[in-house]
Amino acid sequence: MNVWLTIAFGLAMLLLGGELLVRGAVASAKSLGVSPLLIGLTLVGFGTSTPELVTSVLAALNGSPGIAVGNVVGSNIANILFILGLSAVIYPMAVNPKGFKRDAIMLTLAALACLGVVWYGSMGMLVGVVFIAVLLVYIAFVYEQEKRAPAEVALVAEQRAEDARQGPGNMALSLTMAVAGIAITILGARFLVDGSITLAKGLGVSDTIIGLTIVAVGTSMPELVTSVMAALRKHSDVAYGNIVGSNIFNVLFILGSTAIIQPIDIPRQIATFDIWVMLAATGLLVYFAGTGAKLLRWEGWVFMTCYAAYTGYLISIA
Repeated sequence: MNVWLTIAFGLAMLLLGGELLVRGAVASAKSLGVSPLLIGLTLVGFGTSTPELVTSVLAALNGSPGIAVGNVVGSNIANILFILGLSAVIYPMAVNPKGFKRDAIMLTLAALACLGVVWYGSMGMLVGVVFIAVLLVYIAFVYEQEKRAPAEVALVAEQRAEDARQGPGNMALSLTMAVAGIAITILGARFLVDGSITLAKGLGVSDTIIGLTIVAVGTSMPELVTSVMAALRKHSDVAYGNIVGSNIFNVLFILGSTAIIQPIDIPRQIATFDIWVMLAATGLLVYFAGTGAKLLRWEGWVFMTCYAAYTGYLISIA
């Protein structure tokens, strides 16, 4: 099969698998009486991050740390500059001031934790366990805080659950859908990783470049669909919360899980340039969101212009 067709097929399966997983998991949780708040905080975030998880794990197992780590760093850059930028251009985003400080702090800490392991040059099982533990504590803290807050504060997480397209009402069917979603995602990631490695060798470029561009954007498709749909429905605060949550998940859950399964070495290129782009994008997001509790259209255009410049630079050095 042509390498581009292999990659395209893998990306399509990742999008389909992630969608089936979210629908099936959310429907199963609703059948079990799980609250929309908890669904929004956990299952939706986990479901949309599954393509990144499976892709990074398979890449690490295949001896391609450039794809494994580049996928996470590149996805976080794309989430902010491309997806959040596009969503803000479609409809300006309200930022909940009551949750902003908490989430901005956690997002910044996750980005700095990523910087720490990138600087160190490798990430082993122990660090991965710490990352996962921190994420679980954060989710528990947010859940307890939101549960005690006024209804409007918890609305964002609940709307995330509502915006997830509905799965079957039957418990057996919804579980089958979720399992099928996982299987399709794993298969799609296999095609994507194999195709990306072949493409990198064929073009004579590092797998890090491929991981930061094609793989990163491809695995971010579920976030793109979720955020754009939320913006079109004028659930702009959901689009913002989706990206912030996804970026926290990517660092703590994706990198953490990958390191637990297969310790990874960090490519030097990411340490010298791309991690700083991710930190700059995170800082710009916190600054824009903190001024006026909104992300305006012109700020969305700034994000998208920065992403175009970043992508253009990567292409120029490929």
